[in-house]
Amino acid sequence: MAGRCGGARKARLEHRDARRAHEFCKALGKEARVPNRVLVVDDDPLACELIQEVLGSVEIEACVFTDSSRAAARLKEEKFDAAFLDVRMPPPDGIELVQQMRASGINQKTLIVMITGEDDHSFLTRAFQVGVNFVLFKPVSRQSLLRLMRVTQGPVQSQRRHFTRVKLRCKGVMESGQDRLQGTTVDVSVSGMLVQASRVYPVGSHVQLSLELRPDRPPLRVTACVARTVGDDCMGLQLENVGEAESDKLQEVLLPLILAETKEVPQASPSI
Repeated sequence: MAGRCGGARKARLEHRDARRAHEFCKALGKEARVPNRVLVVDDDPLACELIQEVLGSVEIEACVFTDSSRAAARLKEEKFDAAFLDVRMPPPDGIELVQQMRASGINQKTLIVMITGEDDHSFLTRAFQVGVNFVLFKPVSRQSLLRLMRVTQGPVQSQRRHFTRVKLRCKGVMESGQDRLQGTTVDVSVSGMLVQASRVYPVGSHVQLSLELRPDRPPLRVTACVARTVGDDCMGLQLENVGEAESDKLQEVLLPLILAETKEVPQASPSI
């Protein structure tokens, strides 16, 4: 009898956590108007399957890899809202993947959850030092995943707003060494922009950017890195080391547009 009562209580708790996690993630999805995108890397296919199933139950899309080297390549190409990384895998292991993410690239600020069976203090200290945000201990269960998702919803939402792009046409000038190139933004976010010009700089190039956000205001002056190119006339710029004054200029223009772009649209709540 006690076993049946314990099982019923566990089921009620999982149902409650699933409902709450769904409400949080649904609100997150409505704000950003795009699917949540999460990377899952674990050399255990069963663990990947469990995490993917739980994420899918609350409308989060999981990109799953059992090969960490393939995951490392994808991290250079695609922005993720969060990453679940197993610590013990064939090279690169979880710690190495975290170090790669935090070093540079589009996932430098992505929220990272480390999956581990170790609770040694020195290991946990090292994990947080290299850039892990949360630790999920094995054995991983549906309930522990749902609770973690409730905790991480706030940081993920903040990052999604940071990377939300809005359509904005602004004239700008880019300088790389002695070379000078004029262009026009196609879309802009707080962290970067897509710029159209008569030609492109190579990926990895650093440029000094002067951007006219408003005709009646001084131009925005920042350093940026060419993160990608699109065809032979568009390039994605990632802003670097933006000072407080320049950040304020950018947010003053962008935040009203981002809030308008991500304004919540009422939807019927699905039953769980």
